[in-house]
Parts: sequence; structure tokens; C-alpha cells
Amino acid sequence: MARQPVVAGRAEQLLGSAVVATAPVAGGDICTAVKLRLSSGRTAFLKTLSPAPPHFFEREAAGLRWLAEADPGGGVATPEVLGVDTDCLILEWVEAARPNAEAAGAFGRALAATHGAGAGAFGAGDDGYIGRLPLPNGPLPTWAEFHAERRIAPYLKVLRDKGIVTAEDAATIEAAAARGAAIVPDEPPARLHGDLWNGNVLWAAGDRVVVVDPAAYAGHREVDLAMLALFGLPQLPQVMAAYHEAAPLAEGWEERLGFHQLFPLLVHACLFGGQYGARAARAAQRYL
Repeated sequence: MARQPVVAGRAEQLLGSAVVATAPVAGGDICTAVKLRLSSGRTAFLKTLSPAPPHFFEREAAGLRWLAEADPGGGVATPEVLGVDTDCLILEWVEAARPNAEAAGAFGRALAATHGAGAGAFGAGDDGYIGRLPLPNGPLPTWAEFHAERRIAPYLKVLRDKGIVTAEDAATIEAAAARGAAIVPDEPPARLHGDLWNGNVLWAAGDRVVVVDPAAYAGHREVDLAMLALFGLPQLPQVMAAYHEAAPLAEGWEERLGFHQLFPLLVHACLFGGQYGARAARAAQRYL
């Protein structure tokens, strides 16, 4: 590892500790990521974005800390927040390992514990981000209202305004979202990661799983499970089985995964193009 003086100096300002070496980390499509070796012998992870949207890193740090509150009670692990500012976030380094069945089972049980750790009304005290996109979190009394008004309507409006989805597809998605109360059973708000796709699940040494890059809020717990299933996760059947054993899901949960996937598909349509909008419409059609 060499030492990038500018990056090292910024990290030292936040950490109050000397950085002896830095190395670029590949994989992120939004932020620049760097591995830091500190004079204490500790290794850290720095991500930076300039210019970053308002409160971009602060919201991420707050989400990690909120999820970490469930960790002492058996909840899923998150990296410790070492420093945060408007332009960057510094986390403890997570050493990668290969996925295995033991870690998958432990992750399923831990995720169930996090979901059950308690949350307020559906939503959050502050709006956040999912990827680069704003994430409205204004609380609402029911999941059906929150899902339709905070998770479907804002992104569908962007897609309509930009002509990314057809009027017919948009109407199909909107109609399915309006049926949320009839489709999804009532449950108390769960403590959600909110963007729990494969890339945000780190398989770590010691048969641990650590989650990163949250878009955290209080929502329906099936949402995180639907995100895990949408783009695939190693050892997913073991994760789901362990979760269901620890915190049994309401009958028909597997059939509802597609409904919960409407939101991330719309997010992907906003970020990457219309094929995801058409895919969301096909999924929505099943719930009319």
C-alpha cells in the first residue's frame, strides 16, 4: 500500500490518527473507496463523493448506527462508524470471506432479530437516499399508505415525467400499489436495512455477515427479504429458512415477494433505464 497524501490527510482530520498507507478499493459505482492502514495497526474503509448530495453520508451513518442498536440483541452486524462529514464516511474494515451455510443461517436469524428490534411509525425522522436518489421517509400510519405514497408514487412520477415508462405500465403499477392493504398482511413496523441486495451483504471472516450501505427506515419486514431475492444472494435458501424458523412469516409470503420488489425495480428504472419499469409492470400485473 502506498500513501495518497490528500486522502490520508482528510482521514486524519476525522480520525485524529495517522494514516500510514492507502489503497484504492474497486466495486462502488457512486463513491470513490479507499482502504486505510492506520498507525494504530487498525484498517479502515473510506468512501467519498464530491460534491455529495446534502446529508448524504450523515444519513448513511445514522442508518448504520440505528441498525447497530439491534446487534447486542443478536441483530445483524454493521461496520462501526469511525468518522463522518459532508464529503466522506469512514468505517471499520470488513475482511471478506467465502459464503457458507453456517454464516447464512446465522444471518437469517440475525436479520429476524434486527427486524424485531422495534421501530416507530412507518417511515423515519429524516428523508434519506437510495443510491443517489432521494428517499422520502415522512411517517404514515399504515404500511399500505407508506408504500404507495413514499415508495411507489415518487419514482413513478419521475419515470412518467421522463417518458421512461409507458402510460399503460405506469397505470398497472399504480393500480397494484393501491391494493397494498389487501395484499400485504398487517404487521408492526420493522427495523429495515432498506437496500438489502447482494452487493450490500458482506460475507466476513468468522462465519459473520455484515450489512453496509443502508437506506434504513421502519417498514414491512418482507421488504428486506424481497430485496435479497430480487438479484440473488449466495446461500439464499439457508438464509430464508433460518429467518422463517426464528420469526415465522405470514402465510403466502413467497407469493408477495414480487409485490415488494416493485419499489426497487422502479428505483433501478430511474437509475438505469426503462427495461426495469417494464419488468415492474409485469410483476404488478400479478397482483391485480
